[in-house]
Amino acid sequence: MFLRLAQQHRQFVQDLVMNLQALAIVLERRGYPASCYTCGDQMNSASFMVSLGENHLIRFLVSDYGITWTEMRDDRELMKLEGAEAVNQLQELANIVKQSMQSNTSAKTLAKR
Repeated sequence: MFLRLAQQHRQFVQDLVMNLQALAIVLERRGYPASCYTCGDQMNSASFMVSLGENHLIRFLVSDYGITWTEMRDDRELMKLEGAEAVNQLQELANIVKQSMQSNTSAKTLAKR
């Protein structure tokens, strides 16, 4: 049972790392300075960062040891979340990006009419 749980956790971390890489690419294309660095080829950890504006930074770290979301403004920590709460906050960021993209697509469609 424990070996199966360990493998599922590794797969979860790998999936999360791949999604972080994709989110960084989308954010970069939307004009936000973003990066996602991984260690090694096994994709068992990553450091994701995005600047949402002047002195507003989000850092998301994932590894076998844990998951953290840290939000900073003016070099001061505003919020630090771990585990499931950190992943939920990451989902909120992804939802905002998705809504923004849908709004722009709708506006372009209306402009073509």
